[in-house]
Amino acid sequence: MSFFDLIKRRYSVRKYQTIPVAREKIERCIEAARLAPSACNSQPWKFVIVDEPALKEKLAKAAFEELLNLNHFAFKAPVLVVIVSQRQKLSAKLGGLIKDRDFSLMDIGIAAEHFCLQATEEGLGTCMLGWFNEKPVKKLLSIPATQRVELIISVGLPADDAVSPKKRKDTSDMSSWNRYA
Repeated sequence: MSFFDLIKRRYSVRKYQTIPVAREKIERCIEAARLAPSACNSQPWKFVIVDEPALKEKLAKAAFEELLNLNHFAFKAPVLVVIVSQRQKLSAKLGGLIKDRDFSLMDIGIAAEHFCLQATEEGLGTCMLGWFNEKPVKKLLSIPATQRVELIISVGLPADDAVSPKKRKDTSDMSSWNRYA
């Protein structure tokens, strides 16, 4: 499929089949994330893939159960991917301090989307989740207290193949040429 078709096909999946996901597919998604660009080539991420059913169930409970049940669909996803921020290279950290930008979060966002686009290519659905209980996730997965869990991505075969049309702003409302207008 063309890149533009891939972008149109990628959406936040919230209904999954209970079929396990082949590790080879997840490995290709991890490779796509690994190849993502990052400030000063810091690669400030670690992906923790949870596909063991009992552990995945515990992770979903730890991450989502007490939060208004917003991400209840994550319980049905056969895989949860936890993205943990890692130490940046000194040059990226200093540049971020000077420019008042957190380059590591931008880098993680790029790597996460590379992961999700490859998942779409593999016929998988994903949803990036930023609303979760971080502390019990860290405890369950033995993530050091000094590290930060930035995102969790649910992954699985979509329950439905239909892709709804995207509701997006018109390009004239979200872009302008040569000046802010």
